[in-house]
Amino acid sequence: MMHVVVLLVVAAVFFLILGASWVLHRVARTHRHGGALGEGGLTMQGFGYGLTVLAVLFLLLVFYLLVQGTPWEGHLMEWLNIVVRLMHVTFGIAWIGASFYFVFLENALNRTENVREELAGNLWAVHGGGFYYLEKYKLAPPQIPKALHWFKYEAYFTWLTGFSLLCVVYYFNAGAMLIDPQVLAISPLAGVAIGVGSFVVAWMLYHVLCRTPLVKNGLVMAVLGFLICTAFAWFYCQVFSARAAYLHFGAMLGTLMVGNVFFIIIPAQKAMVKAATEGQPLNPELGKHAGLRSLHNNYFTLPVLFVMISNHFPSTFGHSYPWAVLAAIALGTAGIKHWLNLREKHQATGLVFPLAAGLLLAVAFVTAPKTETGAGPACTPNVGVAQVQGIVQLRCVRCHSAQPTDEVFTTAPNGVMFDTPQDIARLKDKIMQRVVVTKTMPQNNKTHMTQEERDLLRCWIEQGAKVE
Repeated sequence: MMHVVVLLVVAAVFFLILGASWVLHRVARTHRHGGALGEGGLTMQGFGYGLTVLAVLFLLLVFYLLVQGTPWEGHLMEWLNIVVRLMHVTFGIAWIGASFYFVFLENALNRTENVREELAGNLWAVHGGGFYYLEKYKLAPPQIPKALHWFKYEAYFTWLTGFSLLCVVYYFNAGAMLIDPQVLAISPLAGVAIGVGSFVVAWMLYHVLCRTPLVKNGLVMAVLGFLICTAFAWFYCQVFSARAAYLHFGAMLGTLMVGNVFFIIIPAQKAMVKAATEGQPLNPELGKHAGLRSLHNNYFTLPVLFVMISNHFPSTFGHSYPWAVLAAIALGTAGIKHWLNLREKHQATGLVFPLAAGLLLAVAFVTAPKTETGAGPACTPNVGVAQVQGIVQLRCVRCHSAQPTDEVFTTAPNGVMFDTPQDIARLKDKIMQRVVVTKTMPQNNKTHMTQEERDLLRCWIEQGAKVE
């Protein structure tokens, strides 16, 4: 009887929130601009969307509480991972694509030929079977158009879905995914607090730095920014598992980017629109500072994109100095973006691209596995597949099997299964890379694989990975 009452209450709350959302959407349709509420950009339609999201989150929370401790829990978490990851990638493409486009637009503007006095430049373009003509005003047009598009929600939803994904993958499973006792033995709650707190500290440091006169010196800001980012990379690798450290580094940069949009760029744009609407003089410094923060975001994009895919490349986070590898890749990818920006302005030199590409190639060389003769312990002749299968059964199949017994991974990660000797032999290259060379598997060595066992797997692979 109690279960029925609880379900009825849950259903009532869900439909109440959903109904309020529907009412707001209906009312907003009868008002201009989605039912604007004041001058802060809030609308009844926006509140309606917010309530819809709240209703979905409420339903997910209730469903999670119902399936907690059952086989459905792992299934729910996997689908949350899929859905949130897809949303994050989609919004990220929209945000980073807009960043790339507007920096290109700024760099490629015609500023000299037949440009009206009130314009900062113009650009002709062709795309999708049509011609486009764009103009940028020095300050503002004589009359602000009513249909004015704001580029902000791409940034907000990219960060929100990214943080949600961080929660689903690392914070909800902090004991298995975030914390590595061999790095630092702390509680999951402490790990989550350190991760979230570091984003706040990073934003405060960056924001204070941007308020100093140093912000006008691009080279000095670049050097200081790189040193601060390197310090955060080092710190994360002293606290979290290397894989989680990389993701937190990307989340930290993403927080700086969305902070620029939310606290600096959009408020400056609102102030400029308000001044232009009221016929008041515009402060050109607002636009300049907002543009500078937007440029900073542009340089953050490639390092963030690398971090988004870094968990697929253990040769980077599996290195003995993962923070140095991360810092070098961030510098190299930012260098590539700098070269692209210079190229769009027709100012590219012959040094920037070779230096950036050379740094990335150097990282690839440094992280390559050692192949010198005698690098590992001597192998026992004719290591048998039975010995290998015994190690795999003990250390690996709790996750990598058709029927995992792990409390976190209820389905085999990436479909990798080691149920038969043939499965093990077929995936010998992955075993060599993840288990022997980088030692990034088992995840955080949660099954306590020994070095002797890793050496035995290496010997079996080097002897031909025979299954007979």
